[in-house]
Amino acid sequence: MNDIAFLLNGTPVRVSADNPTRTLLDWLREGRGLTGTKEGCNEGDCGACTVMVTDDAGTRALNACILFLPQLHGKAVRTVEGLTGPKGELHPVQKAMVDKHGSQCGFCTPGFVMSMAAAQANGATDHDDYLAGNLCRCTGYAPIIRAAEAVAGTPVPTWVQDSPASAGPAPFAPASSDELAAWYAAHPDATLIAGATDVGLWVTKELRDLPEVAFLHACVDLQRIATVPGGLRIGAGVTIAALRKAVQSSHPTLAELLRRFASEQVRGAATIGGNIANGSPIGDTPPALIAMDATLHLRRGDTRREMPLEAFFLDYRKQDRAKGEFVEAVTIPDAAPDLACYKLSKRFDQDISAVCGCFNITREGGRVTAARIAFGGMAGTPKRAASVEAALVGRDWTLATIEAALPAFARDFTPMTDMRASASYRLETAQNMLVRHFHESAGTPASVLEVQA
Repeated sequence: MNDIAFLLNGTPVRVSADNPTRTLLDWLREGRGLTGTKEGCNEGDCGACTVMVTDDAGTRALNACILFLPQLHGKAVRTVEGLTGPKGELHPVQKAMVDKHGSQCGFCTPGFVMSMAAAQANGATDHDDYLAGNLCRCTGYAPIIRAAEAVAGTPVPTWVQDSPASAGPAPFAPASSDELAAWYAAHPDATLIAGATDVGLWVTKELRDLPEVAFLHACVDLQRIATVPGGLRIGAGVTIAALRKAVQSSHPTLAELLRRFASEQVRGAATIGGNIANGSPIGDTPPALIAMDATLHLRRGDTRREMPLEAFFLDYRKQDRAKGEFVEAVTIPDAAPDLACYKLSKRFDQDISAVCGCFNITREGGRVTAARIAFGGMAGTPKRAASVEAALVGRDWTLATIEAALPAFARDFTPMTDMRASASYRLETAQNMLVRHFHESAGTPASVLEVQA
């Protein structure tokens, strides 16, 4: 089997592929002595382990704690130790953090610096978004944001302008969806790993042993978005970050929902196929996709089939997917002008939904002619609100109609109580989302980012 080959801080390295689920964080700290990359949460939430990874798609900030070594084959990795120049020159981000007093205890600082360096390399100035995946308990975010603003638009040092490494075939990584289909049909009990933002926690938190794995990052044909009659076919390997960028103009509501999908580090790794296939009842994308009447494409060997996405989810963590079958793509309409999505979580950024509601309600002449409403966090699966839809269709789009439809939520959903929200809170807030959508459709500003008297 081929070794794992990549650039580390500009130097070629080769690593044995005998343990495909060893994380980059563990290897850096234990195998290379690069302890600047910190272990905080070990699940991709705190950002202390952030590194920069460069490949043909560009430079991204990623969480080393849930990044497996085979995912780095043929790429370039840069840690905080590799930010300084060959003569010890500080990277502009490092100097700005000093000048703006952006560090106190310093534990989180390497991760912040790496996220900021990735943002600078990409010319990004949406600092609140870029740094939402980095948590600080003692400095306070204002000095850190000031440091990020200070380096925006400044030249990127030549010594961090990496190119992908030269490497042969990637270990544990089929080179195409055809190769993947043949391999997975022969190994139906194996674990498929795309971004590892979910599977990574199986290893770091649940300490699972994964005897057979296949990494999907080499299946470039699964990473494409194609225009098809009436819609967009999105490959299962398209990252959330790439999808958000691609639909910014055509599906602005979906793009805004994706902005609140975890963090920049997670969005740069997580894939749309993974978010669907893991079957979570609180995944952010399925409610929006169901509301848009998305079509799911599945493949097993040479056999392909498709279905409405809503039919894929059968029960809690149970999907209509045979052994050896994988998600190949999802197709959405080319536009969804009536779509509105609302995510409710304890934190605005970097948090899991308590309730996610998406409304695709068509109105003509002041009357509701069609409605597709879907929720996450309200049942064991992402689920449509069929009774609520029936209470709206054919009726005038008025507050009286909305209020009359609210009791139908209790017929559609029996939510559970857990650490994120109580059942009664979930039910009431789902109803409130419909009321909010009505008022927004009438032109009343209701964004939670706007403070109103």
